[in-house]
Amino acid sequence: MPDTPRRGTPQDRALRGLLADCRRLVSVRGDSGDPRLAQAIVQQIDTLADDTRRRFFEHLARDFGPDPQQVLACAQAFAEAPEQPERLIQLTQAAEPPRQELFRRLNRAPGGTAAIVRLRRSLLERLPRHPQLQAVEHDLHHLLSSWFNPGFLQLRKVDWNSPAQLLEQIIHHEAVHAIDGWDDLRRRLQPDRRCFAFFHPQLPDEPLIFVEVALVPEMAAAIAPLIDKKSQPLPAESFSVAVFYSISNCQPGLRGVSLGNFLIKRVAELLKQELPQLKTFCTLSPIPGFTDWLQRQPGGADRSAAELLRMAAHFLVYESVKPHGDPVARFHLDNGARLERLNPHANLSAKGLKQSAGLMVNYLYDLARIETCHDRFVQGRVVHSRAVAALL
Repeated sequence: MPDTPRRGTPQDRALRGLLADCRRLVSVRGDSGDPRLAQAIVQQIDTLADDTRRRFFEHLARDFGPDPQQVLACAQAFAEAPEQPERLIQLTQAAEPPRQELFRRLNRAPGGTAAIVRLRRSLLERLPRHPQLQAVEHDLHHLLSSWFNPGFLQLRKVDWNSPAQLLEQIIHHEAVHAIDGWDDLRRRLQPDRRCFAFFHPQLPDEPLIFVEVALVPEMAAAIAPLIDKKSQPLPAESFSVAVFYSISNCQPGLRGVSLGNFLIKRVAELLKQELPQLKTFCTLSPIPGFTDWLQRQPGGADRSAAELLRMAAHFLVYESVKPHGDPVARFHLDNGARLERLNPHANLSAKGLKQSAGLMVNYLYDLARIETCHDRFVQGRVVHSRAVAALL
């Protein structure tokens, strides 16, 4: 159980004062609370030492949860008369943890949204060692999923004329294919390349997630030509295929909040309007879970190239539907893409060889069939091409 804040150290006194302020903010009648108090709490949370922050999370879990007896009484009352809507309303209100209202009121403070995203990042770092904080994580995820609903997000194109601070963040947060300095970034923003990012009105200068796109004549089979900073830009008349080759999250505190699936669809629609000649929208994606899975199979990873392709096809078609399947595959297939093609020798970087024996995969986004493919994946089936089927 969480320890009661001790009286001795400055951090103990800080935690005791912070908890008292949180209780005061939640107890204020009305929807707005005291914005000055909310801002003071936000500032206090940001200055907590590591161990004190852990204790603060534990108090949120214990002291700001719902009253079990009140929840039980409301549940019994609802069960006795479920046709009375006020009984359900009372049960819903009783079951909501007071910490959710605390987070809502903190969110209204200047800088409150960014502070809560930072708070969740800190919580996620501790969660594996402190599973008793899972209820607090559930509440934060629930609220952030609502506040960062794609309907509230702004899609912006990132180009060489974007503010330097934004360009620096793109370099820093690129998580799939590292950007090797400004020359590399400049090439990725040439006319045959695109970069789009989602922003939230409360974090206007911080990208939440961004995607990089290559405009090419045909479906790409290898990553090196797409990220070669010495390559020459292609003429616009050659554009036929849009290849989404990298998608990166910039906010660890928003992990698990659905953003990327909406981003790809929005960008595909935008590109279609800008460049009607585009016929195909696809990815060139890594298979980060393949080698680990392969090593657990009889025979391990020591296989011929042809057998690697067959094993990768099996992995993507039959393992992706499982909860611990390849995360990139699950993302695109759940997003409504079709498993289109496997590419040997597609990523010969150290990372590509280690994760997937150099293999990469194309997922096809057929804008007219996205919902059908998504529905089949939810039902446990991976929609795949004849080329992939021939490998099984």
